[in-house]
Amino acid sequence: MEDEQAEGLPVQDEPDSAGEPAAAESAAGLPPKEARTWGMLCHLGALAGIIVPFGNIIGPLIFWLVKRNEFAFVDEQGKNALNFQISLTIYGLISAVLCLILIGFVLLIGLLIFGLVMTIMAAVKASDGQSFRYPLTIPLFH
Repeated sequence: MEDEQAEGLPVQDEPDSAGEPAAAESAAGLPPKEARTWGMLCHLGALAGIIVPFGNIIGPLIFWLVKRNEFAFVDEQGKNALNFQISLTIYGLISAVLCLILIGFVLLIGLLIFGLVMTIMAAVKASDGQSFRYPLTIPLFH
């Protein structure tokens, strides 16, 4: 490496203990681009619930498990996404029971819209490198 410095060649940053380059974070303190992408995917993985039953939980869980040890940002965003999707599932089950007295239909529609809007907002924030905390979330994973 000293030879490279002497010849004026660029020197790569040494990886830190997590395997990431030491200069991976920008001067603004944002997570690396790869971490932001995986963080965004943790949130967008919930959209799998549109096609697959319980995909709203399985999607974020897969993305979180794959990269949680590599990036602290992905670990945080994955936990947030999982907590929110599990909370929505619980609220949905309660609303389904309340369909017996008709109020549940309104609650289910509201939950669907709320879940979709919050998921998109979280994905955009994660893509920008900002942490996002969902409202009305039961904190199951810390």
